Amino acid sequence: MGTLLDRFEEHEGPVRGISFHPTQELFVSGGDDYKVKVWNYRTRRCIFTLQGHLDYVRTVYFHPEQPWIISASDDQTIRIWNWQSRQCIAVLTGHNHYVMCAQFHPTDDLVVSACLDQTVRVWDISGLRRKSAAGAQPMMGDPLSSQRLNTQGDFFNVTDVVVKFVLEGHTRGVNWATFHPTMPLILSCGDDRQVKIWRMNESRAWEVDTCRGHYNNVNSALFHPKRELILSDSEDKTIRVWDTTRRTLLQTFRRDQDRFWCMNAHPELNLFAAGHDNGLIVFKLERERPASAIHQNSLLYVKDSQVRLHDFTSANDAPMVSIRTAPAGQYLPPPRTMSFNPAEKAVLLTSDAEGGSYELYNLPRQVNGQVSDSAQARRGAGSCAIWTGRNRFAVLDKAAQQILIKDLTNQTTKTIKPPVTVEAIFNAPGSQILLSTATSVVLFDVQTRQVVSEINAAPVKYVVWSSDMSTVALLCKHTITLANKQLDQLCQVHETIRIKSAMWDASGVLLYTTLNHIKFALPRGDSGIVRTIDNPIYLVRVQGGDLHCLDREGSVNVIKIDPTEYRFKLALQHRNYEEVVSIIRNSNLVGQSIIAYLQKNGYPEIALHFVRDDTARFELALECGNMDIALETAKAIDTPAYWNKFSQEALRRGHIQMVELAYQRTKAYDKLSFLYSITGNTEKLVKMQKIAIMRNDLQSRLQNSLFIGDVEDRVRVLQ
Repeated sequence: MGTLLDRFEEHEGPVRGISFHPTQELFVSGGDDYKVKVWNYRTRRCIFTLQGHLDYVRTVYFHPEQPWIISASDDQTIRIWNWQSRQCIAVLTGHNHYVMCAQFHPTDDLVVSACLDQTVRVWDISGLRRKSAAGAQPMMGDPLSSQRLNTQGDFFNVTDVVVKFVLEGHTRGVNWATFHPTMPLILSCGDDRQVKIWRMNESRAWEVDTCRGHYNNVNSALFHPKRELILSDSEDKTIRVWDTTRRTLLQTFRRDQDRFWCMNAHPELNLFAAGHDNGLIVFKLERERPASAIHQNSLLYVKDSQVRLHDFTSANDAPMVSIRTAPAGQYLPPPRTMSFNPAEKAVLLTSDAEGGSYELYNLPRQVNGQVSDSAQARRGAGSCAIWTGRNRFAVLDKAAQQILIKDLTNQTTKTIKPPVTVEAIFNAPGSQILLSTATSVVLFDVQTRQVVSEINAAPVKYVVWSSDMSTVALLCKHTITLANKQLDQLCQVHETIRIKSAMWDASGVLLYTTLNHIKFALPRGDSGIVRTIDNPIYLVRVQGGDLHCLDREGSVNVIKIDPTEYRFKLALQHRNYEEVVSIIRNSNLVGQSIIAYLQKNGYPEIALHFVRDDTARFELALECGNMDIALETAKAIDTPAYWNKFSQEALRRGHIQMVELAYQRTKAYDKLSFLYSITGNTEKLVKMQKIAIMRNDLQSRLQNSLFIGDVEDRVRVLQ
């Protein structure tokens, strides 16, 4: 979900180029006002403006190491700026049309530029680096003399920037050029509807191949940061994915109305963004969640086209069987789900290939490092496949709305017409399965072909059962529904960002992950944050304070967590006060959130154990009726307002001695007299009369004389 954080509106006209600094809180922009602006996005202001271009600025980029910015412009020049000194240090001339793009090499002293003069140029800026390291003064003065100085050399024939290669091969203007992050390759695209790959060495650069398939101008292209793929976008309203080695088209993503203009890759995550006529899209090429299944102390998961077995006890990890890979020049999406049959040592893998398909693999009985061949796998069409018994499994034919029951030889033994429109099927206890629809989840008995129960839920992506199959978590995009095995709803948890995975703790607490957090949910509705995480993870097992998880690279990791908070809250819900007291004594569970939680849920007497502030302790003590602690804290605070509040609560509860003390501390003589009169304490009423005489308080003296029946003193007061 994208959220607008701020708007930066100092440019006059369209903004064509943006780049964030790799380490500092800066970004640079260039636009049709001929200006290059540097901003601090924390303070939300423009720090300074670099002027010198004479036409539209097309792209701007920071150097990965040096304090430099490179800008390309329609004035047929490329400028390199020192953003610390705020001066132009080089002007690169040589193109004879609009320069559409210019970028630094990630590691070498090179610059690549693309121009509508149908050429791609590679520039050597090692002289500029040496000059900068030597502490030379930045270029100043007249822009024209500066251009002559930097392209033709100074009096000693030393140049800061020289053209190293001119790449000619495009038949129309070139819109984009970029370097490969690690290999000596260049990628370019242009109005000839082609994407070209170039290779270079120290002495020359040459065209390797051309990717053809777009049928309109190609505006940008990039190398995939981690895989041998190329992405390109075009005015033909498509984003295309190409195989770098085979130069073949793998995938095409289309929009109905919008032309694509620019594209970029996230520096760390496997995310891409593409700008189109009406905004932008953020997308990923494929699922990054490894397909996995857990059984007792073992984890089966897919990594590097293999099903691997991980033993939680010994931490041994071994390959079991190879799975099908994509034929040459084709794309095969990774498996989406895995279902394991421990009795037959067999796994079912489902993927989105060919409109939805499944594969049945038999695993070796012994783990000896030998990898079985994928040729033995049995395959079939179906969007979901799950085991329903020792020797049978169910396959959902979504198009025909049928559930096929198959045996181990992949032969259909039964065909079931579901009572509802089914989007996916999931495991359930016994001979039952869960049918997910657009608005609900149905518990369906395969043998009797009857609906057992139903629960309302958004489209469910994953289902997680507890170890004893007594409770289930239905994971939707932004919602988790907890229910018992009869699908009676226990609670529902809502998140504003995507829910990634979930797993049950042995005590009955659900732990789940979002993009940045590990959280918990109790069956009665309470939830909270366990810890933050840097990258998304997928939970596979919870054991005490250890979380076993898979990351997006398919590696098994163990994360330490502190389960104290959710165990404490669970013990409270179960009214297991012995465990509550034990946790209080043996942990450092403190904080305003815990105190607020205890107050909100009716446990102020427990909250008293956590609070050290006298004011908070006083309020909690009154709330839970602990008058001894309330008296202790009232003495410590010792202000009339708190004594008055204490006296009211003590009087309501019938603690006469505490009321008397409170009245004495606040010198409420009238209230003391009334208290002594209703309790029949004549001895203290006599003392109150003497105090009234000493204070010369006639009204109090008259009142006390009435209480004790002293007629003579009443006469004296009235006289």
